[in-house]
Amino acid sequence: MKTDKAIDFPEQDEIGPEMKGADVLVASLEREGVDVVYAYPGGASMELHQALTKSKKIRTILPRFEQGGGFMAHGHARATGKASVCMATSGPGATNLVTCIADAFMDSIPLVAITGQVYQQFIGKAAFQETDFYGMTLPIVKHSYLVLDKEDLPRVVKEAFHIAQTGRPGPVVIDIPKDVQQAIFQPTFPASINLPGYAGDVTHPKATDESLTTVLDLIAQAKRPVLYVGGGIISGQAHLELREFAELTGLPVASTLMGLGAFDAQHPQSLYWFGMHGTVAGNWAVCDSDLLICAGARFDDRITGKVEKFAPDAEIVHIDIDVSEHHKNKRVAHPIHSDVKYALGRLCELAKEDFKQPDLSEWFAIINGWKEEYPFEYDKTGHITQQEAIEALYEETNGEAIITTGVGQHQMWAAQFYQFREPRTYISSLGLGTMGFGLPAAIGAKVAFPDKLVVNIDGDGCFLMNVQELATAKIEKINAKTIILNNQHLGMVVQWEDLMYESVRGQTILCDKDNIGSPDNLEALYPDFIKIAEGFGVAGRRVFKREDLREAIREMIEFDGPYVLEVVVPHTEHVLPMIKQGMSAKEILIKSE
Repeated sequence: MKTDKAIDFPEQDEIGPEMKGADVLVASLEREGVDVVYAYPGGASMELHQALTKSKKIRTILPRFEQGGGFMAHGHARATGKASVCMATSGPGATNLVTCIADAFMDSIPLVAITGQVYQQFIGKAAFQETDFYGMTLPIVKHSYLVLDKEDLPRVVKEAFHIAQTGRPGPVVIDIPKDVQQAIFQPTFPASINLPGYAGDVTHPKATDESLTTVLDLIAQAKRPVLYVGGGIISGQAHLELREFAELTGLPVASTLMGLGAFDAQHPQSLYWFGMHGTVAGNWAVCDSDLLICAGARFDDRITGKVEKFAPDAEIVHIDIDVSEHHKNKRVAHPIHSDVKYALGRLCELAKEDFKQPDLSEWFAIINGWKEEYPFEYDKTGHITQQEAIEALYEETNGEAIITTGVGQHQMWAAQFYQFREPRTYISSLGLGTMGFGLPAAIGAKVAFPDKLVVNIDGDGCFLMNVQELATAKIEKINAKTIILNNQHLGMVVQWEDLMYESVRGQTILCDKDNIGSPDNLEALYPDFIKIAEGFGVAGRRVFKREDLREAIREMIEFDGPYVLEVVVPHTEHVLPMIKQGMSAKEILIKSE
């Protein structure tokens, strides 16, 4: 994505030559610096695709399923921090994007979803492949547009990108009837927009010095403070301010999964991540804190557990750009409405003027004791486990890969055993928890950063949900890698069945339940993922012996092209620690029951 649009486009309205509406859309995307569109064509969007073929600036990537294209755009946006674009036709093409849009909404990801719509004369008449996509997406977007006037197209595109990327990021839908796409007119490309709700202090609120000085005073008096950070640090590009603030104050830092990489996992002040499957030290430190400073996070239920027992003795500060998040899930003593980058930067400035770092040696002695006593660990005496495979990947890549994941046990173990030190390196569906996310997201991240290693850590259940995107990787020469941790089960649901339903299997076995494949029963493994990969023209390899694991990982990394590495693992492992729903951090399950 381009960042300096002023180089190419003047800061005044520009009158374009006479052209079709579809060409106006493409020209508008070019003016927003778009260089990739993930798009699947259909009857109501053919004009848009014809226009894209003429663009010298935009690469159009054809997914094999609209949802795959949506998640490619999601991965691209997560890796870059810039709004990315997906496109589909009307009706089922558009509805296949709904999950991607909801996913971006939950995780605050800037996404512009463009859809074709039937001719205006047929809207509301149950025409072929007509859906009210504008109305359908209203609950899961920052804004939806149905463009009924061709003259509005340039303005709508400019507004859409501004809305998607400004303030708390999120998805925007642009639904364009076919007659608007075909209309010929002379467009006016606006240099600026007039959106009072998305300008100045509205989208970039600034905390007062008085409120920030109060925060520093609270820190100076606290005995057991904790800094709790989330995805807002990353979307707000505030990780450098966070690191400086943490070091100036000496606070221990606990992250959400969305915030992974915002604070170096290996920093001595790091509690890494906390929540349902997070570190014991992180969960207990937050629970026992007397001051909890939350920045860019929203007190999600997977973080708090039982809300009434979450940090019960703490005075809580909540810094967030979205004022609607204040008191939504947890009532706090000090809500601060602010851009988090500004708030943390200004806190650093104020701390340098007049602040004495408190003595937290006793607090860190307790925390470090928890870290030493309760590390993430696993059994290394049996077959290769998912944890071991991920740890080996971390070591073989020196922790420098961009990691995407599916959803389930492997997703949690990836966060536990691949230590993230930089932002935008852990890309996962976290708010919505969408299976099938990992492969297309990896493709999008690899398109964004072709020179970086991108690895999708996936489960056998998740991988099958968007396996068709191997064709996209092959045909488009996108060198994204996948490790499938194959346990023949829906592992996370199986874990819950073991803990809560006496191990009764409610359709959670993905193979013949009377002949379950495993490292001890390779003949029963089904499906054969390597044969599937080969069918798409993608190289692959299966391993089940520990002595072959690292060499296979190195082969995957070094292979010039997309690659599927299948690691056969047992289905009996549980992700631990675990805080069961309705429980508190003090009731965390550390060992298998």
